[in-house]
Amino acid sequence: MTQTTVEERQSLAARLKSQPPRDAARMLAAEEPLRAVEALTVLNPGITQDILAEMAPEPLAAISKAASPELARQWLRNARFPSGAVGRLMEPPNAVFSPGMTVGEAIEQLRAVVRTALVTYGYVIDGEGRLLGIVTMRDLLFSDNEAKLGDVMLRDAFSFRADTPVAEAMKLTLNRHYPVYPVCDEAGKLLGLVRGAAIFEEQAFEITAQPGSMVGVEKEERVNTSLGRAFKFRHPWLQLNLLTAFAAGGVVALFQGTLDKLVILATFLPVLAGQSGNTGCQALAVTVRGMTLGDIRAGAGKALVAKEFFLGLANGAVTGVLCGIAMFFLARSQDSPSAPLLGVAVFLAMMGACAVSGVSGALVPLVLKRLGADPATASSIIVTTATDVASMGLLLGLATVLIR
Repeated sequence: MTQTTVEERQSLAARLKSQPPRDAARMLAAEEPLRAVEALTVLNPGITQDILAEMAPEPLAAISKAASPELARQWLRNARFPSGAVGRLMEPPNAVFSPGMTVGEAIEQLRAVVRTALVTYGYVIDGEGRLLGIVTMRDLLFSDNEAKLGDVMLRDAFSFRADTPVAEAMKLTLNRHYPVYPVCDEAGKLLGLVRGAAIFEEQAFEITAQPGSMVGVEKEERVNTSLGRAFKFRHPWLQLNLLTAFAAGGVVALFQGTLDKLVILATFLPVLAGQSGNTGCQALAVTVRGMTLGDIRAGAGKALVAKEFFLGLANGAVTGVLCGIAMFFLARSQDSPSAPLLGVAVFLAMMGACAVSGVSGALVPLVLKRLGADPATASSIIVTTATDVASMGLLLGLATVLIR
């Protein structure tokens, strides 16, 4: 293969990676099957599986036929596992040996394998395909050619279960840092290999998708997504946001009389909404991060919600004092007889709104996860609505009660 061909393969892979899976599948269907296979082998196996899942039967059959039998079988095996599982990131285990094979025989077998595949370790399996151990290149280099692999292999090798979530796999690799990991089923049968780089890349993609998910941007959307599909992805969430915005507007309408009487309150409505909204987003970001990293254990949700409540209350108290003083002097400058009460109303409303926002930011993703939904999915829209309703409702309600 010439350098130009390698560059073309890398270029096609880069274009596929930048597209949503459905668009990438259409692009790939127009390529020669062999060229398509070469590009797919460059991609993260998880991205490859997403693209293959969107392909029409005819081009998918052509690409599978052009691939090696081992790679085609691996694609079928990976497709059985859900998105986010280690099993979806597997590559074929090309260097597989029996324990009775000698070091010399293994080396001769590897001479052909390394011409077409990157081999880091050899894997020793029994007659039923169960993983017995691994053989490093050092073992093959310094062991006697007549030595049996069963005698030189490393036993009890660490392996992943195919159904292990990628986030959990990340934590299991923190103190290992191996370039490649074997993946086995519950019976210990070797199913494939997963590269550490593929795990980190997949988790990095999930993390980068979270900010978009919080505001209703689908994970499938990329920079190169067409205008029509981007509109289809985003607009439903904007309709939801519009509906929730009407809820906040309804709160203002309930206190229209108070607002007509005390127009000065309108000056502080965006201040409270912005401050409490930021408090809620801070709590939301910390909670989603903790869920992603597995820091929130079972039963720890109540403690987290309580912490965010008191943290919001404390932050609201400090900012509430400043806003209350600002309201007092502004009202005094307009010769309002209710200046002290207006200052108190702003202070109490800021404390209450920030406390509610903190609780919302922690509670919304926890509830979504409990319901089986993505914790980050449009959670920012829900939290923002809760903070707007709380801040405007508290300020106007307190002003109505305190100033008659």
